[in-house]
Amino acid sequence: MPGNTFGHSFRITTWGESHGKALGVTVDGVPAGLPLEPQMIQKELDRRRPGQSQVSTPRSESDSVEILSGIFEGKTTGTPISMMVWNKDARSSSYDNIKDVARPGHADYPYTEKYGTRDYRGGGRSSARETIGRVAAGAIAKEILARYGVEVVAHVIALGTVCAKPLPLDVIKENLEKTPVRCADLEAAEKMLKEVEAAREEHESIGGMVEIIATGVPAGIGEPVFDKLDADIAKAMMGIGAVKAVEIGAGFEAAHLKGSQMNDPFFMEGEKVVTSTNNAGGILGGLSTGMPIVCRTSVKPTPSISKPQQTVNLKEMKDTEINIQGRHDPTIPPRMVPVAEAMMALVIVDHMIRSGRIHPNSLLK
Repeated sequence: MPGNTFGHSFRITTWGESHGKALGVTVDGVPAGLPLEPQMIQKELDRRRPGQSQVSTPRSESDSVEILSGIFEGKTTGTPISMMVWNKDARSSSYDNIKDVARPGHADYPYTEKYGTRDYRGGGRSSARETIGRVAAGAIAKEILARYGVEVVAHVIALGTVCAKPLPLDVIKENLEKTPVRCADLEAAEKMLKEVEAAREEHESIGGMVEIIATGVPAGIGEPVFDKLDADIAKAMMGIGAVKAVEIGAGFEAAHLKGSQMNDPFFMEGEKVVTSTNNAGGILGGLSTGMPIVCRTSVKPTPSISKPQQTVNLKEMKDTEINIQGRHDPTIPPRMVPVAEAMMALVIVDHMIRSGRIHPNSLLK
């Protein structure tokens, strides 16, 4: 199965299944000399792990990380870093009665068509638990970027029918972790919580939107043709299982603007070139402008719902009905926040290395 590796000069390969023995990631291209301790990785994994609130699955996993390679005397050596998390609370028996049935909204049917087999326990490789490896790798990327003044923050801006009002970045960072839905608009967050609870009572799920903002990215990062910075960001976000749409800057609204409205006027701020607006979302021609990079993702409702649904038995090839049991998130966006941050950080650090802004041994100096 190809397609498990992401990145160019900073490359990650994730492995493992939802109900297998463990999951993990190998990260190649990390500059030598970066101080790295397990707690730096664990901090991010704790943000994504299940069982923390009423808006997540009750599956109880500590998701404790083990760093297996690439570290000597507390610092990276420049060699591949391998990290692993053991699965400890998998309940595979919950899937025995639906192992031959295609779950609506899941990848069961196309997986079976492509490979002729699939791990039906919790979705196997297509499970959201695969993102453990991405978040662990993203934690390293964020540690590197912090040394260059780059910060990545994601937050929920819509959940179900509730939309948050725009807020300054400092308020977003201050309020982000104050509520289980990770919405910085605390008034909207209360309404979101009620909507999640209502969906749970109806044996339903709801979707939403996550916004990702990267600040401090220097101008000129990216490639101008096929490896555009925004193209790689879009690929990174669309590579997250539940994401169905991505927009940069003004995004879909750009289709309704005139050129004079869409264009961001340049002006001098001291010795720095900046723009008075940021409809481009910090990227022009596939290259960063130095303004904040702004990306938004549309996230579908959790496909696993405990309501009767029409489907097909793939073994008997006949129509049937399915009623999915087990432990599932009533909504995905709140737990996707650290995943989205990780994917943005991975893209930016990769392009900064490719552009020469970060050297393989630069952190030793």
